[in-house]
Amino acid sequence: MPRTLARLATLLTLIGTVPLHAQQQIQFFASVVDRTGTPIAGLTLDDVMVTENGAEGRVLKVEPIDWPIKLSILVDNGMGMEQALTQVRNGVRGLLEALPDGLETSLLTTAPQPRFIRRATTDRRALLDSVDLISPEEGAARFVEGLSEVAARLDKDRGSYFPVVVILGSTTADASALSERDARRMLDRFAQRAATVHVVMLTTPFLSSRYTGRGANQISVGMAVTKATGGRYENIAAATRIATLLPEIGAQVAMSHALQSRQYRITAQRPAGATGPPLDFGMSARPGMILTLTQDGRMP
Repeated sequence: MPRTLARLATLLTLIGTVPLHAQQQIQFFASVVDRTGTPIAGLTLDDVMVTENGAEGRVLKVEPIDWPIKLSILVDNGMGMEQALTQVRNGVRGLLEALPDGLETSLLTTAPQPRFIRRATTDRRALLDSVDLISPEEGAARFVEGLSEVAARLDKDRGSYFPVVVILGSTTADASALSERDARRMLDRFAQRAATVHVVMLTTPFLSSRYTGRGANQISVGMAVTKATGGRYENIAAATRIATLLPEIGAQVAMSHALQSRQYRITAQRPAGATGPPLDFGMSARPGMILTLTQDGRMP
């Protein structure tokens, strides 16, 4: 029977603690949808087949997982951003309105230091009401510190969910840099929690002329963290774009939530005689099923 094939040509997460060459079971995540993009419920062992280097393995277990997204929104409200306040508020409102009901979200500002406007809640009305509390501060925003604090909180919270961070920064933010060690720790924490970070960086002629030289570190960190987590990096030159871009990212988060919260964790036995890392691994499903395979379930 013809099947739709999905392939994961990278080293998969392996089960057990024995040496790599001796491990005979592999575990991965699969998003399975129909031709309309609707997630498929009730996937069974008979619905899927696994192969490695063209040889057939055996599916041992198919487990549905319900790991929703939890979203953190960080907003630069520091010096130089007062002229963009209306666009910022409108953009954050649009982002929140694009999210599905029940998605746990927190809202923070980053000047003069990262602090909550609204702690994590699923109350959409409360979140929308909080947007008006975003107000300008005279001090520089702490873009890098904000990301580091979120990463540290994730490291302490081991719940079953996919963290997503959306941070609006600017080239007026504090220019302090992380040490190489701290930067690596931050990126490792995001990676270990399968987090996705989306960055919007505002730079305008007004901002760059008044705060020359401040933006290089924020841009460098923003690009590095989005690349490492599979997120989206957007550099914009006009504050008016904030009001339309943040809702676009909200819609992207909503789509990721729909896929990530309805996945399957699949455990498979490698084909007889298979040795070494499973570098060419594929899974096929019944006609009408479209597969996306990942190592950690993250689908930016």
